[in-house]
Amino acid sequence: MEPLRIGVLGAARIAVNAIVAPAQLTGARLVAVAARDRGRADAFAAEHGVERVLGSYADVLADPEVEAIYNPLANGLHGPWNLAAIAAGKHVLTEKPSASDAGEAREVRDAAAAAGVVFMEAFHYLYHPVAQRLLDVVRSGEIGELRHVEVHMEIPPPPDGDLRWSLPLAGGGLMDVGCYGVHLHRMLGEFAGGEPRVTGAEGRERAGHPGVDEWVRAEFAFPGGATGVLHSSMAADEVRMTARLVGDSGEVHAANFVLPHRDDRIRITTGGVEREERPGMRPSYAYQLEAFAAAVRDGAPVPTGGDDAVATAELLDDCYRAAGFELRPRTAPIV
Repeated sequence: MEPLRIGVLGAARIAVNAIVAPAQLTGARLVAVAARDRGRADAFAAEHGVERVLGSYADVLADPEVEAIYNPLANGLHGPWNLAAIAAGKHVLTEKPSASDAGEAREVRDAAAAAGVVFMEAFHYLYHPVAQRLLDVVRSGEIGELRHVEVHMEIPPPPDGDLRWSLPLAGGGLMDVGCYGVHLHRMLGEFAGGEPRVTGAEGRERAGHPGVDEWVRAEFAFPGGATGVLHSSMAADEVRMTARLVGDSGEVHAANFVLPHRDDRIRITTGGVEREERPGMRPSYAYQLEAFAAAVRDGAPVPTGGDDAVATAELLDDCYRAAGFELRPRTAPIV
């Protein structure tokens, strides 16, 4: 397969793990990068082997050698720059969430469909054998009928000036970490009669950041009768990214379903007997980039494409409403 030629928007921290390392593992080319601070872009390119530095994000989109864009910008800039990249005819791998709200997510989905480009929202965990094993255990009936889902997505607080606390840039704990738990609940709808709905939520604002959620606890109900709960927090004492799926004859637990390269343990309990499985610690980001390349080169299906992004955004919006928060504001479009 011809190496994918990728342009990177910004020199964000997450880009090192999410695109640089996977490109090195899979053979993709990092053709260009731009950042608001040219010095940061120069340093990023020199350290990580990006072929050239350009003067602006728009220059990256205009580069004829760039065929795909990776967008790790602040949440509020995902939607506008995803739309701009699609308008430039580029395939898009965007950090989650793909947009500030469901309305913007629909615009991105529809634009990508009209342009005929590949669009992927970076829920990388889903492409890893840990997540696939969780789904397989439920699908197989080994733990019986799914009855309850419990997800913890918790991290220590970022510095107070971090962009993740910025309401104008669509910040908040649900947007940053909680969205993984929302997405996993949706993926389990296949085994519980359909998409979950929010039945209740509560949360707390970050001091000094009105409208920005520090933590949210959301409850869900599935059409088939199963229930779910998500604990989302950017104010925890330590990192916790666990998933517990309970059936009527057993349960399965993942120690870290989002970052399995740190801990890939899965515990399955049936008939009072517990066993442990280790599906592997290869980074989920590498599996994701391989899936993205296969979609671009061979037309392979994209599980986290535009329709999926819209459904996740709708459920995130519902969580915010139920917890008493306004929806995240949208950033002005790129012109």
